[in-house]
Amino acid sequence: MQATEMITTPLDERLADYRALTDLELRTRWEPPNGLFIAEGELVLRRALRAGYRLRSVLIDAKRVSQLEDLNLADTPVYAGDQATLEAITGFHVHRGVLASFHRKPELDAAEILRTARRLAILENINNHTNLGALFRSAAALGMDAVLLSPTCADPLYRRSVRVSMGEVFAVPYAHLHPWPDTLTDVRKAGFTVLALTPAADAIPIQHLTAAQRAKPALLLGAEGPGLTTGALDASDARIVIPMHRGVDSLNVANAAAVAFWELNRTEHP
Repeated sequence: MQATEMITTPLDERLADYRALTDLELRTRWEPPNGLFIAEGELVLRRALRAGYRLRSVLIDAKRVSQLEDLNLADTPVYAGDQATLEAITGFHVHRGVLASFHRKPELDAAEILRTARRLAILENINNHTNLGALFRSAAALGMDAVLLSPTCADPLYRRSVRVSMGEVFAVPYAHLHPWPDTLTDVRKAGFTVLALTPAADAIPIQHLTAAQRAKPALLLGAEGPGLTTGALDASDARIVIPMHRGVDSLNVANAAAVAFWELNRTEHP
């Protein structure tokens, strides 16, 4: 690891990548247009490196520098400061002690995902970063091959999404579908059965899906609250529901997704 450069002022111009990390509007204007994203925490940093993302710089609590000594960061700027300085730069208490700026990769083509995947999650209007990160973590853990997103979904590489996913967003291929929802027709043409998860009264209990419907599923999930749009529902092959008890009408979308992912990946089913 190269020599660490100590930061003594939050106004250091070299730290522009880390400014105001809690300001969503500012970060949206800065990160995607510049082809960057921020990883928070040592574990997430290491998973990003393992996934082949190119490191741009590191900002670390001076007390934690030794944690990264095993990494080959000879060509990467490593900046260190005390917690007060890091907080002044980022706008929050960096309790994980490590931040890193990475270069994004070119986004995958949805057509390539449709050629190679067998199980898909398709997300419509999921713009809560916590839910998005949790969805990616569940997709990685529970056997989904890839994620496709409507154009209005939040950025999977936004810091909070990456952190909540524990870096698993790097492990699951994803791409955007546009125009939406017209491109759901392409999903069906690729041999997938589009399954819309909805509490609608006419929905089929998910455990009652046939073997044919399970063979190549594309699970369609909508935003917390409003759920799937009429256009997305109309483009699906079947409406499915997770049966509820005790008068509960629905689950958080990330929790519902995890249940559905598990069910669709069962090796034994009716």
